[in-house]
Amino acid sequence: MSDEETKNSDFIREAVAEDLKSGRFNYVRTRLPPEPNGYLHIGHVKAWMIDYLIAKENNGELILRFDDTNPAKEETEFVEAIEDDTRWLGVEWAKVTFASDYFDELYAWAQKLILAGKAYVDDQTPEEVSANRGTLTTPGKNSPFRDRDVEENMDLLERMKNGEFPDGSRILRAKIDMAHPNINMRDPAMYRIVHKPHHRTGEQWKIYPMYDWSHGQNDSMEGITHSLCSLEYEDHRPLYEWFLEQLGVFKPRQIEFARLNINYTVMSKRKLRRLVEEKLVSGWDDPRMPTLRAMRRRGYTPEAIRDFIDRVGVAKNYSVNDVALLESCVREDLNKRALRRMAVLKPLKVIIDNYPDSQTEEMDAVNNPEDPSAGTRKIPFSKVIYIEQDDFREVPPPKYYRFFPGNEVRLRYAYFIKCTHVVKDENGEVIEVHATYDPSTRGGDSADGRKVKSTIHWVSAEHAKEAEIRMYDRLFTKEDPEEGDEGFLACLNPNSLVISTGYVEPALSAPKAGDRFQFERQGYFCADIETSPEKPVFNLTVNLKDAWSKIEKKAK
Repeated sequence: MSDEETKNSDFIREAVAEDLKSGRFNYVRTRLPPEPNGYLHIGHVKAWMIDYLIAKENNGELILRFDDTNPAKEETEFVEAIEDDTRWLGVEWAKVTFASDYFDELYAWAQKLILAGKAYVDDQTPEEVSANRGTLTTPGKNSPFRDRDVEENMDLLERMKNGEFPDGSRILRAKIDMAHPNINMRDPAMYRIVHKPHHRTGEQWKIYPMYDWSHGQNDSMEGITHSLCSLEYEDHRPLYEWFLEQLGVFKPRQIEFARLNINYTVMSKRKLRRLVEEKLVSGWDDPRMPTLRAMRRRGYTPEAIRDFIDRVGVAKNYSVNDVALLESCVREDLNKRALRRMAVLKPLKVIIDNYPDSQTEEMDAVNNPEDPSAGTRKIPFSKVIYIEQDDFREVPPPKYYRFFPGNEVRLRYAYFIKCTHVVKDENGEVIEVHATYDPSTRGGDSADGRKVKSTIHWVSAEHAKEAEIRMYDRLFTKEDPEEGDEGFLACLNPNSLVISTGYVEPALSAPKAGDRFQFERQGYFCADIETSPEKPVFNLTVNLKDAWSKIEKKAK
């Protein structure tokens, strides 16, 4: 990652700089705290980059710590995927740790709070605990078990740990203030009973720490200086600080920022899981999903994603970002690096009647006009070619300059051709177009200086390779999929994936999965993981039309 990517300034960076200047801390250490119960999505990337870059800019270090405190949902598969996606993004960490690494120490600290009279075992049912917590305008009620003596609390906690009690029958709570205006401070739960095997500790534990109890203490144990998190944790900060104060341990500083929101997108891991489990998408890596796995499969680059996050910036206020900005970042990045190729997605056969039947020529084509070092390639040309159906009209509408009877167009890198007549099927549909070519226009220019108003792409029918083309669009039809009472599943876009068969030039006949290209006049495409030498498969990454540039112009 270049130094150019680490020159931002915002309220978090200013706070970190002040902490170093004042001596509150003499080093910087941040952490990424993913829960391994799903795949990373674009919303995580903002937090990832904030944590990573702030550590890097201050010669500090980043710890990747998995919050594996809920064995019911966590899997090693997700741990490995998160590490892989984070590495792909360009994020580097000093070490990988797990909340479960500290289960023994967390338990000892919980006992310390009990001994100090600051925690107790509560026998209320979950429903009773919820009912007695109170509301924003009414105080909560003390548990009838709040004043248990220390010895009984210590004994019950040990028996909870050993698995003597069923799930939900008891919890360990901090003893703070049931009338506190911040509901998070009303005797929050620290441990709950869960009789499920853990992906790392197996059957060792029957109780697991709540996030509010584990993450602040884990931060302290690891010497984290700055706990950077999204805005929903702002109301949890007093609890974060209360635990550290009562324990008398090292105190990191928690700073909150607005999470990333994008229109036409849901970020909730729970909702994304529903899409997968109900088979509304093909999996976590379905290119319509906002996960990094999906974006990688679709052809997005880490550079484009980081550029998007950089442009969004760091703020305290809630906002929704336009997905068109993300697409613009992808488009700009691929414009510099993607090789140009020709592909016909909706083929229409064109026969050039005056071209020799058995002749084949090779035309010189530029691989990337933005990168001269990419060089050129040869494209075969022959009597029968395919063009796009949209590039022909038997009866052209006004200002239509492409192919129609009597009109002449330029074939990209090849010749001028003029439409002479068409062949139709029994339904009156055009199935074949006939044309003549001008041999003197090889390369795309006429010797007599005549001009044509349109240049279209093509592939030689004899040399083309059949390919599966997957055209992706936004998964939801509403800018805000949560809007209204119907729910996000009610606005799924039925046309978010359209699969067709097209033809590609020989240079695209055997791509490697992940190879990215610009299909000229079409968009940017990526070879899918299911591609094969027998059948290439390409995913639309993003089309060529840049909606964001129009948005920016309107804003000026």
